Amino acid sequence: MDNLEGLPIFVRTVREGSFSAAARVLDLTPSAVSKQIGRLEDRLEVRLFNRTTRRLSLTEEGAAFYERASRILADLEDAAAAVSSLRAAPRGRLRVTMPTAFGVLHLLPAIPDFLTKYPELVLDVDLNDRFVNMIEEGFDIALRVGELQDSSLIGRRLAANRRVLAAAPDYLARHGSPGHPGELTDHNCLVYTYRARRHDWHLVNEAGAETVITVGGSLETNNPMMLRAAALSGIGIVLLPLWIIGPDLKAGRLAPVLPCHHWPDSAIHAVYPPGRHLSAKVRCFLDFLVEQFAD
Repeated sequence: MDNLEGLPIFVRTVREGSFSAAARVLDLTPSAVSKQIGRLEDRLEVRLFNRTTRRLSLTEEGAAFYERASRILADLEDAAAAVSSLRAAPRGRLRVTMPTAFGVLHLLPAIPDFLTKYPELVLDVDLNDRFVNMIEEGFDIALRVGELQDSSLIGRRLAANRRVLAAAPDYLARHGSPGHPGELTDHNCLVYTYRARRHDWHLVNEAGAETVITVGGSLETNNPMMLRAAALSGIGIVLLPLWIIGPDLKAGRLAPVLPCHHWPDSAIHAVYPPGRHLSAKVRCFLDFLVEQFAD
């Protein structure tokens, strides 16, 4: 057999004792029930029922098939109930991947409230700055910072992502503050290496005009938190997202550099595989992300 066609009708017919009784329960005609049973017998190449004008009884093969078929249908009902339960109440393992700095700075403080709200969930978090193929690696949801690549994944925008230039006040006191993008070549610019053409800083002004400056400096790293720490210690100028250095700028630990210029804006997205029905665990985590980061 290559499918389950006719199986529920066969089981119902056995339980009701006749084609006509099964037809009434299934809202079919007796001839439709008889035809489905006939097709099932043809596929199995056995006779399932002994048919007489007065009664319907199972053959030996039919009795053996009924025992297995009824168990299969019961298992399917149990599976459907389990899936419905998962949709109704989030539970099980939720695999999430996101950039390391974002997870440490913004997800970690909110995890206790989330897990308290959904005690039957196990949150499996992968912090990784490389591009993760979430389908191949079995993740339910991923956070992506920057431009989204074309793919079959569904993206939900969570927040803006603006990257700005900043340095410690004492660095600027010692070296001066650049007056225009071209003067960045005279400064110690700290470089993030997880970016194509890492030394090219693309800056747009308030009018939308773009300038590309090739920079260099004494520190290059794939960890933005190391760049932040270096900037705070007065080593040089960084180009980092506001979601990393926004509090430092607000507190005065870092000062804006070329405040009328910034990297072209992008966004932070949650992405997940397409499908007609979103599982309860993914849906509740998406709602949580929107609530946490939309502002």
